[in-house]
Amino acid sequence: MLTVFGRRNSANVQKVMWLVGELNLAHRHVPKGGSFGGLDTLEFRSMNPAGKVPVIDDNGVVVWESHAILRYLAARYGDEQLWPQAPAKRARSEPWMDWAQTVFQVDFLSGVFWGLYRTPEPKRDWPAIRAALARCAEHTQILDNMLSVRPFLASDSLSLADIAVGTLMFRYFTLDIERPARPHLQAWYQRIADRRAYRDNVMVPYDELLGRQEF
Repeated sequence: MLTVFGRRNSANVQKVMWLVGELNLAHRHVPKGGSFGGLDTLEFRSMNPAGKVPVIDDNGVVVWESHAILRYLAARYGDEQLWPQAPAKRARSEPWMDWAQTVFQVDFLSGVFWGLYRTPEPKRDWPAIRAALARCAEHTQILDNMLSVRPFLASDSLSLADIAVGTLMFRYFTLDIERPARPHLQAWYQRIADRRAYRDNVMVPYDELLGRQEF
């Protein structure tokens, strides 16, 4: 059976769990990381030498790094929609996956979410947070432009591109920040939020991650 290791309030784990839900895969979930710990054990490090979640064990096939896992699961269990056989069709999603991880996630998750939400208020670097928010405004304009001509990022149906980017959107739209009007992005977010696999695996409370000042 497929086993997924990681905490459910991790955005990177949520990407994997969302796809597992879309594929309706039988699986078991083993909490790791955060308050659960367990990342420095010899057993876990033998699966992922970097000591991070998510990790999957698919009947002996171990894969780590969230987007590598997405590609593996889509190739192993997905249909033409999630893993097209033609390289040209897959190439419609691949750039968005890389962009999500190396551009948008860096500015939003690392810059805004960590800087604002996970950092206690007295320690927040407001110039850095505002700069990250400004970059996120540029990123969401790119997304809004693309979604003005199609219902999903790479095609007319859900793809790995939507999973890579869309997982971050629950926090983007629920965090107490200023967001410029992006009507097409908002409509797309509503479309993915209407999917049961998204609601079950991504719309997860993240209160535990709030940075609190230690006294």
